[in-house]
Amino acid sequence: MKTFKMKPTDIKKEWFTIDASGKEVGRLASQIAYLLMGKHKPLYVPFLDCGDNIVVIHADKVVFTGNKWQKKFYYHHTGYIGGIKSVSAEELLTKNSERIIEQAVKGMLPRNKMGRKILKNLKIYKGGEHPHQSQKPSAAPERLCR
Repeated sequence: MKTFKMKPTDIKKEWFTIDASGKEVGRLASQIAYLLMGKHKPLYVPFLDCGDNIVVIHADKVVFTGNKWQKKFYYHHTGYIGGIKSVSAEELLTKNSERIIEQAVKGMLPRNKMGRKILKNLKIYKGGEHPHQSQKPSAAPERLCR
């Protein structure tokens, strides 16, 4: 019997939608990362982008547990000396709520070229409307997104 080696032409990508309203950020991000990497598929290989495309709606209705809205900070550096900037999770929710989910998922993906490529398959929107209706996205598998 020959060993099967996956090729990029063998990959079948699907589109899924996930409603983020009322879900905890960390648990939601781990499920999204799992689907983006394609680990739910029997033909998973780590060196190919075999994951699915994910559309997240209602990103402005995510939930943190405890006092994380005030105590959790997101940092970035401008590149200049002393240029570190911080913003609390509460402020980031009002300014750019998509970034909360994006940063959480990014932290759960590989830190290499493949991780950056996989992150492009994630689309996040504040409201319930999204421009990907023509791809006919289905609801994400319930066993993966509880």
